[in-house]
Amino acid sequence: MKKGFDNAKYLQMQSQHIRERIAQFDNKLYLEFGGKLFDDYHASRVLPGFEPDSKLQMLLQLKEQAEIVIVISAQDIISSKVRGDYGITYDLDVLRLIDAFQGMGLFVGSVCVTMYTAAPEVEAFEHKLNSVGVRTFRHYKIPGYPQRRGPHRQRRGLRQERLHPRPQRPLVVITAPGPGSGKMATCLSQLYHEHKRGVKAGYAKFETFPIWNLPLKHPVNLAYEAATADLNDVNMIDPFHLEAYGVTTVNYNRDIEIFPVVNAMFELIAGKSPYKSPTDMGVNMAGNCIVDDEACREASRNEIIRRYFKALCDQKTGKNVENELFKLELLLNQAGLAVGDRAV
Repeated sequence: MKKGFDNAKYLQMQSQHIRERIAQFDNKLYLEFGGKLFDDYHASRVLPGFEPDSKLQMLLQLKEQAEIVIVISAQDIISSKVRGDYGITYDLDVLRLIDAFQGMGLFVGSVCVTMYTAAPEVEAFEHKLNSVGVRTFRHYKIPGYPQRRGPHRQRRGLRQERLHPRPQRPLVVITAPGPGSGKMATCLSQLYHEHKRGVKAGYAKFETFPIWNLPLKHPVNLAYEAATADLNDVNMIDPFHLEAYGVTTVNYNRDIEIFPVVNAMFELIAGKSPYKSPTDMGVNMAGNCIVDDEACREASRNEIIRRYFKALCDQKTGKNVENELFKLELLLNQAGLAVGDRAV
């Protein structure tokens, strides 16, 4: 396959951009990592030349500055939620991540159990981690979060939560086994307590897709919608960025919908928000490292069709993927594709 992405340029540019974002604040940045840190095969399929462990390799360039906090929801522990790609439960994946990070020389500071609920499964999980020297802490549910954003309500919720030990390194990477684990709430809680201590820490989000500086209907961005068809994510023009700067950028519906809440929280914590849009919060530089646009377009078109075939196979095995198939058919139409366009 023809190379479409310069991986070496990406590693250099991405790590440098994160360093600049750390310096923008009080030498303390909470970086929410979306997507996969390991084995990002979707990115390597749609950006030929992108190595599956590129994000990990980028993080290794910052390892002297970085501390990792892994987040998992208590409900996911209790329900034994399973990762679709590896077929292992989220709690086991946390152990896998710890081993993998430490094996690469990265410092895992602690594990946060979010939306804490007292249950034998949760206590056993915490005990297992503590017994091998990994600190755990708990975040409790904030009533109405994130929809209700009254300052007194949210301040009371943030006061319940504190990270022990306090992260000492300039870059605190917040990651999780999967979506809905509570990464954003963990970051906001930490910002609140940092500012209470007089540390003007900042927040940023590292999400590879959608690529903000590619067109909305670029096949790379459509392939992201195909990859998240089960979540029904929708790429959108960032209206906040357009209003603030007159520049068209791409984000996805969940980040755009939550931005007013996050912005209000920044104002509550720091007195003012450092960002004017969801795009501002991001640090992704992948779009600047595409060296052959047509190669990436072709790879992404193939990926959309592959996702459609996979959903058809899932349907044959009895899985309920009707909504997913409908979304994928829409994406095929948007991309001008037919199932026969991809060699099998």
